Amino acid sequence: MPKGFFQVPKAVNEPVKSYAPNSPEKAAVLAAYKKMWNETIEVPLYIGSQQIKTNNTKNMTAPHDHQHIVGTYHVADKTHVDLAISTALAARKEWSQMPWEHRASIFLKAAELIAGPYRAKINAATMIAQSKNIYQAEIDASCELIDFLRYNVEFMTQIYTDQPKSVSDIWNRVEYRPLEGFVYAITPFNFTAIAANLPASAALMGNTVVWKPSDSQVFSAKIIIDVFKEAGVPDGVINIVFGDAAMISDIVFSHPDFAGVHYTGSTHVFKEIFKKIGK
Repeated sequence: MPKGFFQVPKAVNEPVKSYAPNSPEKAAVLAAYKKMWNETIEVPLYIGSQQIKTNNTKNMTAPHDHQHIVGTYHVADKTHVDLAISTALAARKEWSQMPWEHRASIFLKAAELIAGPYRAKINAATMIAQSKNIYQAEIDASCELIDFLRYNVEFMTQIYTDQPKSVSDIWNRVEYRPLEGFVYAITPFNFTAIAANLPASAALMGNTVVWKPSDSQVFSAKIIIDVFKEAGVPDGVINIVFGDAAMISDIVFSHPDFAGVHYTGSTHVFKEIFKKIGK
């Protein structure tokens, strides 16, 4: 057991790089962009320790050049969704019992990886997958995501330190437990930072996650997955399935251990989600 009250590093906003002509950061992103543009990748499902390839794949293209294929991704069926759920539930006990400071260190490391060796990659992937310019990608995929990961940890400690007052002869204490089940993260196509933050913030608080990225954001989601793996997110904590949103959601919402949904997207879709959960 820990023998100390730990203070996490003070969160500060990540400085936005200028990407001025002939700057090293611009050269790094353009080199990463060229490499990614000229190769094709294959993205499997990520469920526990498995990288699953199915008999059903779809192409990934850039919005600014629909004819150019940058890769393929594997599409989940019902059995894969069921496996993702059971894997998340199996990982829940160990992950929820991990000391909070260890969970925090994993996502702080993810922030450092994005700020450093993955910065050019994640910016270039966002430029390709979401057709953002270099400055828009920097603000979204790098700076905003780094800020999310760092401030999430700081806000987690604020939540944990929020305790009730005690009176004479009574010591009141509160433990903030993860949800009893798994969390379903449904993420949007247009912001790489939000796509990463919805599963990451739930996992930080001790939850295990089934993550359904947007089909048009799989290319940059792959970089997020690589970062989480390298940062030390254990197998089974964040499980990624691609494919038909309605099919995946129907299976998730009907599962008895579905505990919560983390969603960013249109109001119309949110109302449909709210309606399905209510039924």
